[in-house]
Amino acid sequence: MKIVHVANFYGPNSGGIKTTLHELGRGYLRYGHEFIYIVPGTRLYFEETIYGKKITVPSFILPGSGGYQLIKSNRKLITILKELAPDRIEVSDRFTLNSVGRWARKHGIPTVVFSHETLRGLAKRFLPLPKSIRDIAVNWHNRRLARTFDQVIATTAFASKEFEDIGIGNLVRVPLGVDLITFDPKYRSESKRAELLKGSALLLVHCGRFSPEKEPQRSVETLIELRNRGVDARLVMIGVGPMWKKIRKMAKGYPIDTLGYICDRNRVAKILASADISFAPGPLETFCLAALESLAAGTPVVASASSAVGEFLNADSNLAAGAVAMDDAKSFADAVLKVAGDKVMRSNSRRVAEKMPWENSVSKMLEVHGILEIGHGAPRGFTKRHLKAS
Repeated sequence: MKIVHVANFYGPNSGGIKTTLHELGRGYLRYGHEFIYIVPGTRLYFEETIYGKKITVPSFILPGSGGYQLIKSNRKLITILKELAPDRIEVSDRFTLNSVGRWARKHGIPTVVFSHETLRGLAKRFLPLPKSIRDIAVNWHNRRLARTFDQVIATTAFASKEFEDIGIGNLVRVPLGVDLITFDPKYRSESKRAELLKGSALLLVHCGRFSPEKEPQRSVETLIELRNRGVDARLVMIGVGPMWKKIRKMAKGYPIDTLGYICDRNRVAKILASADISFAPGPLETFCLAALESLAAGTPVVASASSAVGEFLNADSNLAAGAVAMDDAKSFADAVLKVAGDKVMRSNSRRVAEKMPWENSVSKMLEVHGILEIGHGAPRGFTKRHLKAS
């Protein structure tokens, strides 16, 4: 089987979408299928990677996004897809790649589209319109998306709800997974912990993009609230984004280190494992891979109660791996103190993550594609002639 995945918002500093794409590719290859992924870049370019065959196509930077890239020409993109002749197409972008779905349907190629965002939540936050009008617009878009692609993939109940509420019948839930080898409690290092703490007592970490919908300022505000309560905490923030300057300004004068984007996943894993608590403050998170990676590293998570993260934190069970909080610094600080006082949560965190390996996600996606045999129908040939510019 030849599977082609087309994704926007993929780049050197991108997080969840890139990780998802890579792990699915790695899994498809392991089962004997061919995987090609087409992503934004500076020019038309082809390379072999451990995740599959990668094609970059000319793109432009989305203004105000902090570097997110979008494929420049869908017409040229479809020309490449014609040459590739895929058996299945996956799309990661619910906003600008509908033409791929229409072309595929016309040519009898099954498609899936990943709903990585909650459009309902984004509209509520960024569209200053009456709720009734927002709902009409969101429902229209979601129905159109479901008509354009054969199946819509949502990763959590939270992500699924806006489709279920309008009776979308081709919705499939596929939870994402976590790299249980890279992220592991064994990488907890007392020397790294001491280096990061710089003499403080409680080590907090925020790992995620600095963009408005993810509310990274909540982590800073929580650190300040804790310090005001006399808690000797320090915050380490990993990530970049359009709010970088604002976060740096807010952090000035407080025990907060902003490390920027770290491309070395092993270094990130060591930081997460050495922390006491990890933050996931984004109220619109439909999954949050960074939170699951923290759990895999043995570090409990404090997350926004309005996001999907609480679905796998098991906050109210005997296997609690963190806590959820209202979207304000006081509530987050209360949750931090609750988690910090529960030493069982570290072992719980790893146990929760172990139930969600990437292998489960890959197996479910193969079912979605109707692939019942390893290597069924795979692979077709691929040569550089497929990369002729249109």
